Amino acid sequence: MTISITPSAQQRMRQFLAQAPSAAGVRFGVKRTGCSGFAYVVDLAEQLGEDDQTFQIEGVPVIVDAKSLPLVEGTEIDFQRQGLNASFVFRNPNATGECGCGESFTVG
Repeated sequence: MTISITPSAQQRMRQFLAQAPSAAGVRFGVKRTGCSGFAYVVDLAEQLGEDDQTFQIEGVPVIVDAKSLPLVEGTEIDFQRQGLNASFVFRNPNATGECGCGESFTVG
């Protein structure tokens, strides 16, 4: 697994985990939605599913389900602030297109 997390994303994820000490880790994956097909999901994982895999990335437990794994392989997760807005940003080499709003992507 080659997901990477920038220092700013690591810091944000650690803040989330500190507020929820019972969480198993940060869930990263995709769901079918949006105008392009898939949307990223970043959330706290309260429990592990049967098909989940856990990766320690820079000390952050990242949980990815088996269906999402091939779609997020190689993705870099960043966290950026622009004015009053703050969000995770994804650089996914598997994405062959993105919608205009940047909320969803397609794969080849």
